[in-house]
Amino acid sequence: MDIYTLPDYLNPETSEAIQLFDYQSSSDLARSKINLKQNTISFLQEGTKEVVTHDVPVIIEPSHFLIMKSGHCLMTEKISPARQQYHSLLLFFSDELLLTLIRKHGLVPGQPSMARPVRACRYDDFIRSFIQSLQDLSKLSMEAQNKLLTLKLEEIVIYLAETQGADFLHFLTANTDDHAKQFIRVVESNSLNKLTLKELAFLSNMSVSTFKREFEKHFKESPSRWFQQKRLEHSAQLLQDKSVRPTEIYEKIGYESLSNFIQAFKSRFGVTPKQYQLQSGIEAV
Repeated sequence: MDIYTLPDYLNPETSEAIQLFDYQSSSDLARSKINLKQNTISFLQEGTKEVVTHDVPVIIEPSHFLIMKSGHCLMTEKISPARQQYHSLLLFFSDELLLTLIRKHGLVPGQPSMARPVRACRYDDFIRSFIQSLQDLSKLSMEAQNKLLTLKLEEIVIYLAETQGADFLHFLTANTDDHAKQFIRVVESNSLNKLTLKELAFLSNMSVSTFKREFEKHFKESPSRWFQQKRLEHSAQLLQDKSVRPTEIYEKIGYESLSNFIQAFKSRFGVTPKQYQLQSGIEAV
């Protein structure tokens, strides 16, 4: 799978501190590897967007927009069934420009417990008007656009700092966790996602071989065994619901056939999924 480096992928001839792209597509993008060189605000207009990082996956529809810090992620974009189109207005900006604006206005970041790489925010009237003003920039000369874009970033940062609080500023400016903590977060936050080793290694900014070595160092067993155990444990939790049947969950936790799931479950718990429910007194109906 190719790695798309943004914003270079959209405009390879520029390396500005701030750039705006009106991105539209008529086809889905399925879990593509994205290297965000700059921080990005994605004002989703049509379709749905999912972003997987070293934190929990974030999925939005056009009622929300995403703020993403620079770094590696897996991105899925699905077109709108009604319009057969995906549409997002993308605002890219550098750390240096962001910090300049924060210092200019004396904004003080807070100290949340965890720095996350992606944040979803709901649209309001101000944001909708802001998006319209960005779209209106395309009617102006490139010189005017370049000058006004910095002012527009200044506007949205001040507004979000006011409405989202100091926690929002910390989200934008916090340093990435140290290597070991970030690696563990990649693994644990994706324990139930059906990601390949290549995808997990990409999110960890490692080769597959390095990822395997780091995994065994931190978790004391192979990735395949660790993920299998986590998914089987999750299946046991799901089976606590008396309305759940094994036939309804085996694909969700990454098994291609029911027989393979039953065999793995029995190897882990000593009984079949059906027997597990019977012993618990919660036989599925």
